[in-house]
Amino acid sequence: MAAIDCGTNSVRLLIADVSEQSDISDVTRQMRIVRLGEGVDQTGRLAPAAIERTRVALVDYAAEIAAAGVDAARMVATSASRDAENAADFRAMVLDTLGFAPEVITGDEEARLSFAGAVRGLTAAAPFLVVDIGGGSTEFVLGAGDVEAAISVDIGCVRMTERHLHSDPPTAGEIAAAEADVAAAVDRALASVDGARAATLVGLAGSVTTVAALALGLGEYEPKRIHRARISAADVAKVTADLLGRSAAQRLEHPVMHPGRADVIGAGALILRVIVEQLGSSAGIDSVIASESDILDGIALSLS
Repeated sequence: MAAIDCGTNSVRLLIADVSEQSDISDVTRQMRIVRLGEGVDQTGRLAPAAIERTRVALVDYAAEIAAAGVDAARMVATSASRDAENAADFRAMVLDTLGFAPEVITGDEEARLSFAGAVRGLTAAAPFLVVDIGGGSTEFVLGAGDVEAAISVDIGCVRMTERHLHSDPPTAGEIAAAEADVAAAVDRALASVDGARAATLVGLAGSVTTVAALALGLGEYEPKRIHRARISAADVAKVTADLLGRSAAQRLEHPVMHPGRADVIGAGALILRVIVEQLGSSAGIDSVIASESDILDGIALSLS
């Protein structure tokens, strides 16, 4: 199976064998930072340069898919392409490049796919609250075996950086404005899904896994050590403060930092910190489990 997830910040590919028991065995898992949603919050349109960056990545993915001889493929496109006035241009480019059209899914469907990928094989206490912090939006999903409630809100690492964190490093006033914006959205989301019922918080996507890598003090990005690592609220707060106090160039001094994430990771970490803090108050949760399994795994499972 081939699964492609195209979000606001990155486009990712998973080619995997999926068994009848829904076990997933990776053939390849790749990620490119293309910043498809660059400027969408201000202009309402996908920039031609951003569409071209995405096309270049998809050309390589198309070659990988052809070489693997996959039985089925699915591409989902999320926040940026949902919001854009010229989303039809993007869809036409994908169809021309891959030979099949992307599915521009709703926030609810995005949440459900992320949940399916994240909780597969997870043995922690349920109900789970799965949060997928993307570039343009964050999904909140509550459930045990199945999804019970889900919501997508327009806070993401790219959107919050572009909206609030204009200095490098951001000023105290910019951080306060971003935190207020995030806190209001998180409060609405947790109320919508009844987050106070959650027993375990699971965090997905690059902002979460990068914070986890930093909290673990890794000398290089190691997915196997990051996957299912439990990071305390105190460590999330410590890493967030460090990232927001650094410039993008200084963040690159961390060996686990992806170059395409350095300018937006401060906002991503801030979103995670606010979620953990608010859940601490409402549900008594004092940590987050980082997961390398996410919407890509959910897409692959949907094809089996």
